[in-house]
Amino acid sequence: MKDIQAAPGEGENHSQVQGTIQVWDLPVRLVHWLMVFCFAGAYLTAEMDAWRLVHVTLGYTMAALVCFRLGWGFFGTYHARFSIFVRGPRATLAYLRSLPSGRPQHFTGHNPAGAVAILLMLAIALALTASGWLLYAEKAGAWMEEVHELIANLMLAVIALHVAGVLVASRLHRENLVKAMFTGRKRGVQAGPAQGPGLRGGIAFLLLLLVLGFWWWQGSGADIPGDGKVAASRERSHAGAEDD
Repeated sequence: MKDIQAAPGEGENHSQVQGTIQVWDLPVRLVHWLMVFCFAGAYLTAEMDAWRLVHVTLGYTMAALVCFRLGWGFFGTYHARFSIFVRGPRATLAYLRSLPSGRPQHFTGHNPAGAVAILLMLAIALALTASGWLLYAEKAGAWMEEVHELIANLMLAVIALHVAGVLVASRLHRENLVKAMFTGRKRGVQAGPAQGPGLRGGIAFLLLLLVLGFWWWQGSGADIPGDGKVAASRERSHAGAEDD
């Protein structure tokens, strides 16, 4: 990880930034918004037994998306690679300390604080989906349900911090970062090979096709590990609590 030195085009002063360039490719943007949808849907349906199929399906989808994003972080386009936007503690602290000045260093891709949030969310998402699988496949005891809920709430807290950081950075850098995650375009200096459609669009289309196909397969009546057992376990727990 880079500690102080930024990659070419990754740490510019405001005076250097001219116009907009394509920064985030279609696979990165697709994974980002699919993960938003999956986590929100899974979180809202967590306590609804009638929606358990949806909850588990979204959880499996999120696990697959995280795995894809990890691979894309090593073999994807320039700004998608961890080696480009992940920096060390000193660079991250320096960026955070520069925020009160109102003119922090501008980064074409993710800034150092945003990079930390991304790594945290990917790690927590893996822990969340792993604990969910252990719970629904009955590979662990009833205590796993509490662990799963705790990790989900931790994810929600990190997401809240990330959203707050995006809003602050958007204001300080005078650019709409939410819009940029839809369009892929940001103000910055071109570094690395210019991005074109081609292969990246095909990979994004294939990824979306696989996700939609998996959702259709799950909705057509596919078996889920632990089907019917978790709800029964909850009913026994509630019954035991009432007896006490």
